[in-house]
Amino acid sequence: MARRPDARPPRGQAPKGPARGGSDRGAGAPMPRRADPASARRETGIATDPGFVLLGEFGRAHGLNGEVRLKSYTADPTAIGTYGPLTGADGRAIEIASLRPAPGAPDMLIARVAGVSSRNGAESLNRLALYVARDRLGAPEEEDEFFAADLVGLSVVDRNGAPVGTVRAVPNYGGGDLLEIAPASGGNPALLPFTKAFVPEIDVAARRITVDPPDDLFLPAAPRDPEEG
Repeated sequence: MARRPDARPPRGQAPKGPARGGSDRGAGAPMPRRADPASARRETGIATDPGFVLLGEFGRAHGLNGEVRLKSYTADPTAIGTYGPLTGADGRAIEIASLRPAPGAPDMLIARVAGVSSRNGAESLNRLALYVARDRLGAPEEEDEFFAADLVGLSVVDRNGAPVGTVRAVPNYGGGDLLEIAPASGGNPALLPFTKAFVPEIDVAARRITVDPPDDLFLPAAPRDPEEG
């Protein structure tokens, strides 16, 4: 669950978490190949179906016995395993048999899928996006609460309606919820605090978020001054 408070961080104070375009993964930690959620959903038309919500995406195979890496978009990453059978972007039913944390990233898991017991079977899941019927999620209890899974994949525009990018994830590194936005022009994603000041309008039904981002949102982070410690 993502909450959108009113407050804007003090000027010059960056949100906690990785630098813009960076990652919280440790040095040398593997990063799975990621499919564009919109392109994955076009396989079965789920992209334009408001009755389905993106919950996660498989990465590469892990080991030799059918395990596979899984990027979870739920606020509690392991909650992706509590919805029962999920629907893959190719239309097949996917039942997650077990989950355990993967080292290096809080939203990355190692999954075992029912009926998959070999590395070849796990490799066939690579880049497969997973969805759940929207009516199985219920509704947020408060006005400014949103299911993180409802936000992932939404288009992002500025106050003038100009394209900014697409929401890739809704991480929280301890300083509040953030929107990870992949720029419309390509390049590295950026993190934007999920507050009313930065995110004044959300229209989940229209699959659009309006933001008021800083001018330097997608600029590379400035090098750290070694004298700052």
